[in-house]
Amino acid sequence: MHRADTHTTLAMRAKARSIAASEFRSLTWLALPIIVTQLSQMAMGIADTIMAGHVSAADLAGVALGGNLFWPVMMLLSGTVMAVTPSVAQLHGAGRQAEVGEVVRQSLWLGMGGAVVFVVLYGQVEHLLVAVGYLDAMRFGLVPVIGYFALRYLCEGMSWTTPAMLVALLALALKVPLNWLFIHGGYGIPAMGGVGCGVATALLMTLEMAAMVVVVLFSRLQSIRLFDRFSPPNAVEILRLARLGLPIGITMFFEMAVFTAVALLIGRLGVEALAAHQIALNINGVTFMIPLALGVAATIRVGFNVGAEDFDRARIAGRVAIGSSALFAATAAIALLLGREALTALFTPDAAVATVAAKLLVFVALYQLFDDGQATAIGVLRGYKDTRVPLYVTLIAYWTIALPLGIVLGYGLVVPALGVFGFWWGFTIGLALVALVLVTRVFWMGRSVASIRAFAAR
Repeated sequence: MHRADTHTTLAMRAKARSIAASEFRSLTWLALPIIVTQLSQMAMGIADTIMAGHVSAADLAGVALGGNLFWPVMMLLSGTVMAVTPSVAQLHGAGRQAEVGEVVRQSLWLGMGGAVVFVVLYGQVEHLLVAVGYLDAMRFGLVPVIGYFALRYLCEGMSWTTPAMLVALLALALKVPLNWLFIHGGYGIPAMGGVGCGVATALLMTLEMAAMVVVVLFSRLQSIRLFDRFSPPNAVEILRLARLGLPIGITMFFEMAVFTAVALLIGRLGVEALAAHQIALNINGVTFMIPLALGVAATIRVGFNVGAEDFDRARIAGRVAIGSSALFAATAAIALLLGREALTALFTPDAAVATVAAKLLVFVALYQLFDDGQATAIGVLRGYKDTRVPLYVTLIAYWTIALPLGIVLGYGLVVPALGVFGFWWGFTIGLALVALVLVTRVFWMGRSVASIRAFAAR
């Protein structure tokens, strides 16, 4: 009897290892295109900054101001329609593809309707602020880009991440020449300076949506029959999607907002501190693409397995994603520690700034051990349709722990002032708490079949 039990235990472990290996392969193939997509989108923003900066300081300021007003709202709206990914993934896993089209159509009403509101509001900004030409041009791309995101999330929910990558690469290839054309003029188009970056971006956002429409119409997604009929707004379905998606959008919005607040606070410490902080953030932003992509891939795999009611496989997929993220974070931390001087030298010739930035990379190495874990854990929980708890946890950690602690340590309100390092200590401690709570919740959720079913029914 004991021997039979041992044999059964070994067989179960072997099966779990086989599932884990399979899920690792699936996560990798899903995540790789997402990484390229995210990096391409980052590169487009960098292109605006560089090309506007070469025109004049005023043009660069206009792009920076417009971007600070535009991108948080885009994050809010795109995060809201991200409800499509877990919803579609679970329907796909359950073999209920016939219901996918209606979910996406109602998400388009939700996301693009919200975008229209902000397009109108942005039109009033010019009466309040100076140098908002970039924003005024960009706002006309808000509706189509939210449409693009909804269709992208449809593809991702159907376990197909390649289309978004190809569309992002196409947009990136066109970005620099279109920027140049609208900035400097030509072919009958007047020179617009930094405003031209906004025109190019709005045009590319429209192109991205058109490209995704073509993908949905003329690919294996034809079976979804998304555009075969018109669906009027369905208040019940829109409200369901909003309850699932708004916490995602609000989380993304306030995460971006807290980093903006920290940048403003660090700016009071001097140009050197702010420049070093920005270098550290840029480097962290690149390495963060890996766990972010793993989080999206985890949403897809966990959602699919939940829809198929294979809860053991969903649990294993979530743990594999978090383990992979932790392994990457440890590897990246070592690389950052060993190469911090060389990396910072790529960003600035100023020795003083480079020295401070190199010291900050020590914090980045520690910080991302927690940041990567929480990002992937959030993706896993989204696969279960658990979006409210991550919202509450991140809001509390960022705004009531990390930011106040950073202010106290940075400005020396109680202890000796640590300057920019104090703010990074605050964020590191705050993110450690977020990671601990959310990873713990992932492990709890994987074991609670009743909770999984309750969330799936939302």
